Amino acid sequence: VQLQASGGGLVQPGGSLRLSCAVSGRTPSSDALGWFRQAPEKEREFVAAINWSSGITYYANFVKGRFTISRDNAKNTVALQMNNLKPEDTAVYYCAADSIATTRRPWNYWGRGTLVTVSS
Repeated sequence: VQLQASGGGLVQPGGSLRLSCAVSGRTPSSDALGWFRQAPEKEREFVAAINWSSGITYYANFVKGRFTISRDNAKNTVALQMNNLKPEDTAVYYCAADSIATTRRPWNYWGRGTLVTVSS
């Protein structure tokens, strides 16, 4: 499974940004697609995930109501729409894949991150 994240950049507080993850070589062992982030000097944390087959979504509490994860079957992409961004959302965002959406262990497949900076 190969994952390529894109769409990061600089945005002002309250602004929006849309991240995209191009997925190739997807198998049943990579049915869950997710986004994680890592801020400077902090541990990587779960942001959101979606089951490709069912469309069921999962969100971290701190992004509920602001971020939306979605998939595009035709384009084999997973998007993360981020609205009402806050400075504390500044981080490198990573796309990941695994057989199930879990926060109990590291995911198996990772792409390179894309930097999101929220600053005025």
